[in-house]
Parts: sequence; C-alpha cells; structure tokens
Amino acid sequence: MEAKKKIGFWEAYSIGVGGMIGGGIFAVLGLTILLAKGAAPVAFLFSGLIALLTSYSYAKLSVRYPSEGGTVEFLVRGFGNNLFSSYLNTLLLASYVIMLSLYSYAFGSYGSALLLGHEVTLVKKALIVGVVSFFAFINFLGAYVSGKAEDIMVFAKLGILLFFSALGFLTGDFSRLSPEHWESILKIMVGGLIIFLAYEGFELIANTARDVKDPEKTLPKAYYASVSTVILVYVVVSAVAVANLTYQQVVKYKDYALAVAAEPFLGKLGFFLIGIAALLSTASAINATLYGSARVSYLVAKLGALPKSFSKKVWKEGTEGLLILTILTILFATTFNLENISVAGSFGFLAIFAAVNFTNFKLYRFTNSNRWISFIAFILCIVSGAVLLSYNLKTNPEALKSVTVVLVGTFIFELIYTTVKGRRLKEYIDWRLKEGEEFIKNHEKFLSRFVKLLKKLDSSAEVELDGNIKEGKEKAGFLTIKVLSSKPEEVKKHLKELLKKAGAKEHHPVVVKVEGR
Repeated sequence: MEAKKKIGFWEAYSIGVGGMIGGGIFAVLGLTILLAKGAAPVAFLFSGLIALLTSYSYAKLSVRYPSEGGTVEFLVRGFGNNLFSSYLNTLLLASYVIMLSLYSYAFGSYGSALLLGHEVTLVKKALIVGVVSFFAFINFLGAYVSGKAEDIMVFAKLGILLFFSALGFLTGDFSRLSPEHWESILKIMVGGLIIFLAYEGFELIANTARDVKDPEKTLPKAYYASVSTVILVYVVVSAVAVANLTYQQVVKYKDYALAVAAEPFLGKLGFFLIGIAALLSTASAINATLYGSARVSYLVAKLGALPKSFSKKVWKEGTEGLLILTILTILFATTFNLENISVAGSFGFLAIFAAVNFTNFKLYRFTNSNRWISFIAFILCIVSGAVLLSYNLKTNPEALKSVTVVLVGTFIFELIYTTVKGRRLKEYIDWRLKEGEEFIKNHEKFLSRFVKLLKKLDSSAEVELDGNIKEGKEKAGFLTIKVLSSKPEEVKKHLKELLKKAGAKEHHPVVVKVEGR
C-alpha cells in the first residue's frame, strides 16, 4: 500500500550504483587495459551498452512483476517453474559466489599492497580468508548495513573515483588513448566482456520494487540513471588510468592497477587513498552480497520460493546457506586467479541477462515493452558470451577452468538435487506477487469500496485509474489510482485507513496519488 512505500529515486539509484561500483572497477581495470590497451574506455563503453539495454528489460519486468525474488522471479515468469529455471537460479547463486570471490580477491590484493608495498601471495590469501570469514561472522550475529549507511558509502566511492579522475587529467599522457594504441576490435570486445561483471549490480533494484514510491516512473529512471552514471565513471576512470600508467606497469600491477595509477599526481598518498577506497568498497560489497542477493538465491534454491517469514533485517533460516557461501567463496578466491574469476563471473551474468532479456522479449505484451530492444540485448549477450569463450579457448584455455567448473558443476548439482529431493521452484517465488496478481485481477470490487469511503470524506472527490492499469489488467503490476480532491491534505491524512477499510492489505500493490482540484 502507498503508505508503506519508502524508497525514492535516490535510494533506488544508490542501490544500483552501489551494486555496480562494489569493487569490480578496482579489481578488473588492469585486465581490460592489458587486452584493449588505449581503447580500454571503449571496452568499458561496449560492455556498458549491453548493461544499459538489459536494464530496459529489468525496468519493464520490475514494474510488471514487483517481487523480492527479483531476477529469479522473472526467470520463472518467462520459462516456468521447471528444471531450466532451477538451473538458472543455481547458476545465479554460483555467479554471486564468483562476485564474492572477486571482491575478496581485490581486498587481498589491495590490502597486501598497502601493508607491504607490493603483493605477497600468502598475505593476500590470508586477507581473503580473513575478510570473508569476518563478514560471515557478522552476518551470523544478525548484523546488517543500514540503507542510509550504504547511501553514504556509495557517494563516498563515487567521490573518490571522481576526485582521482579530476586530478589525473592534470598529469596524464592522453596520447596513449589515440587509435594507434588501440588493439583489434576483437580484443577490445573481450576487454569489455572480461569485466562485464563490473556492471552486475543494477539488478539489485528489482528486489526492492515493491518498496518504491511511484514505481512505474521511479524504477525505470533509477535503472537507466544508475547504469548511465556507472558507464560514465568507468569510461572516465579507465581513460585517466591509461593516461597515467605505462603498459609495463599494468603488467606488473594488474591486480591493483588503479592505486598505482594515482601515484603520478598524488604520490604515495594517491596509492594509499585509492587502496583504502578499494578496501572499503570491496568490504562493503562482500557484506551486502553475503547478506542480500546470495541469501535470496539460496533460499529459493533450498525451498523453491521465499518463505513468508523472510525478512531483510534478520538472517532467518539462513545460517546453513551462509556457511556454504562462505566456504565456496574462500575456495574459489584462493584457488583461481583474477582472470579465471572474471571470465567465469562475466560469462555467468551474460547468460543470466540473456535469459532475462529473452523473458521480456517473450512477455512484451504483458510488460508493455518494445520487444526488439530486449531482443537486441538478448542477441548481444549471446554473441558476447560466445566471443568471450572462443577468444579464451584460443588464447588462454586456462582461464576457462572456472567457467567449466561453474557451468557443469551447477548443472550436475541441480539435476541430482532436483531428482533426489524432488524439489522444484514454486509457481511464484514471492507469495506477495501471487496475491498481488489476484488483487489486480479483481480490483473492481476494491475500487468500488474505496470510492464510496472516499466520497464520505470528500463528496466532490474524483477517482481515475493511472499508469499501466489503463492499458489493461494483464499489463499492470500495480493498481495506480489518481484522486482529485478539494481536501487533498485531509485525504492523505486518512489514506491508510481508507485503503485498509476498502480491503487492501499492506503487501497489495496499490499506489494512490492525491492531487488538489
């Protein structure tokens, strides 16, 4: 109900930006420069375009199917509650483990460089184990990072990166960005695709869709603005890094290249500042991923849907999953190198995003979408995944070990688990979405009662349907009502009471806009 909606544009925007700039740029920048050289900004722009097109599908699906199940809910809507959807959810869970591995790997690399002035493998692995174990322990205690603290952290990360970029323009040799220093188109593409997982994170907005104010307008804006902002930041940061680093430096310091890139204009202070920012960003991302997205995916894998007792603020029935996620993350981060982790993570999310884009292409009549935007995004994801695999198969087969482990391992696990346990995904991942669909389907009775109650408060009040509900029930994820009243403040004051008496429950997707006459 409207009275419960608390997340505005800036909160949703910060969730998207924070999910993307969670440590990826600190970890994988060096890999992109090694592949694309002077065209590193172009590589980031290319992968950002795929993310931006995919955000269109997420925006449309989030408005039509608002669910805390997020990506998993969309996959079930598109493919049904079958083995394929279950496998994709398990692949998503594995991809979150890879993200955790990337963040902890970056934490270990930057931490070792800050402590000792250079990277020491033993120290790096000790820091990896330490940081993952620490935040797992924190989550076992039931602690969580509040939304406002995350907002502050997001803008602090953005501030440091923009500060780095601004000063870097003063000392950089930008001739290194000229086309004669570019690699081939194929290498530029791969340079963008290998770090595609740095754009993963905007999909976290989907899990908050039910808690957003004026969702039909706010959600699309939050998706497009957050992805566009991160594209701009990545392009600028990579341009400044290329301009301030020699190729030899990138080869030597690829795991913490961004900190080294700050030295020409800030000296050791720059190295220290970026290093601290990397530690804070990756630590924050580890905590948020352990607590949030991975938990959703694990509960779905175990139970087939989110339980009614599910809460964002307390880890209920999640300690088993937390332990498994922690162990897998430590094993992955200490076994594979950065390139292995990046290839596996990027391919995993390209596969998931391809499925989401295809879902919106398939359901375009329900989501009120331009199906061809989603189809183009689907093709781009498929082709990009194929290019990433084929390039590494020819040039660096070792980098595909982790991909093989993830793709084959998750399929075998899901096949055995589904067969032995007989567990399958529920028809709806989020029980509130199921009840919301029924509510919208039969909204006429509620609307009639609501109008009668409203007229008692203001006899001259007029009510009309707004948003996607005007296009038909099948296109509406929310029942959006516009009230024109001569007593707007009085109506707002009693709105929660009116909705309750009319039969709307707190989790029903009702949005009421009250305007003066």
